[in-house]
Amino acid sequence: MGVFPDFDGLGGIGDLRAVVGALLTFVLIVAVLMLIVSAIVWAIATAHGNYATASKGRTGVLVAVGAAALAGGGVAWMNWLLNLGQQL
Repeated sequence: MGVFPDFDGLGGIGDLRAVVGALLTFVLIVAVLMLIVSAIVWAIATAHGNYATASKGRTGVLVAVGAAALAGGGVAWMNWLLNLGQQL
């Protein structure tokens, strides 16, 4: 079966790819900054015995790691799907 998406069938697809790449870069930069800030808050709050703020810092770290994993994993998943589509 020779079905494969025609990425050149739409006008401006190159611009769309550039926008998606820029958004992915932005998401990864924000996730890393959020990870750094949340880890600092978590460490300082734990050292001072403020466990409510430490819990919020820990949640921020987990959210940042999850966002980075989803952003990076989305690219890998899409590449895997495209390669799978080429094999069919």
